[in-house]
Amino acid sequence: MTQTFQSSLAAEFKQYISLKQALGRRFDAAKSILVGLDRFLYKLGKPSADLTSETFKQWCDTKESVCSNTRLVHMRVVRNFCLYRRRRSSKCFVPDASQFPLSHSPVQPYLFSEQEIARLLSYCGCIFDSARSPLRSAATRIAIILLYTTGMRRGELLHLTLEDYDPSSQRLLIRDSKFHKSRVLPLSGDVATEIEYFLKMHRAIRPPLPSHAPLLWNPYCGGRAYTSTQLTRNLHILLARAGIKKPDGRFPRIHDFRFSFAVNALLRWYRNRVDVQARLPFLAAYMGHVSIISTYYYLRFIEPLANGASNAFSEHFGALIQAIERRSYSER
Repeated sequence: MTQTFQSSLAAEFKQYISLKQALGRRFDAAKSILVGLDRFLYKLGKPSADLTSETFKQWCDTKESVCSNTRLVHMRVVRNFCLYRRRRSSKCFVPDASQFPLSHSPVQPYLFSEQEIARLLSYCGCIFDSARSPLRSAATRIAIILLYTTGMRRGELLHLTLEDYDPSSQRLLIRDSKFHKSRVLPLSGDVATEIEYFLKMHRAIRPPLPSHAPLLWNPYCGGRAYTSTQLTRNLHILLARAGIKKPDGRFPRIHDFRFSFAVNALLRWYRNRVDVQARLPFLAAYMGHVSIISTYYYLRFIEPLANGASNAFSEHFGALIQAIERRSYSER
């Protein structure tokens, strides 16, 4: 769907989006929301309606079918646009944020263990290849390996191309990701071996694929990469076979691999007795974060981490803690 603006606010929408993108934000999701608002206003009549308390309420009524968290995100995007307009004209309408729906508690991430990842990989053979998808099983396997061992985002995985892997240095190039940042990910020898074996399977396909072809190539999608929906469907097959579910009975999400990567990195550092605080900037850079503040979101304080932190504190500062001798009341 082409994202064009047609309402009387078209010029302001474009200027606002250009400003955000000039500040380094991709702004694709917010732009889609504003395009939807623009079309809604345009359909109200010609000349199209302005953004007022009434038209904002009418637009919000069209969002009743989505969950409150999604509704809240959409309404905040529009409110930020209204605040932008208010800087130019004090008469512009700005929604009252106190009237927005309350957000639900965030989804609790599922943290995969090494044993669970091994079970998932052992069941990859249960995903059958076909003429339409000759690398379905192998693509699912390499997707799980990369998600778990690098913590890359789902979109970054699906945008990888064959030329993004450098066999000489055993590194992956993540191009122009979130916040227009690119980064290089050093890989372990085992992961590099998995990628190189997968690439051999790629090269066995006739005709040979160009270097800019997607790593997770799928001829059924016209030679594009697997979609998020297809990858999720394949993952659910493996999760069901391995008997891996969350406490609420649902399957873990693809995004949960990223949480698992971050927490496991901390666990390794605590076990290896390294300075965790000094390593956090490296973890942030590897995950593609602007700062370690974003990384903290992924560092869930589970019991093994609590034990590791406690042991590290005891090793460094245990001698400073003195036991207090109990005395009877008469001795005080």
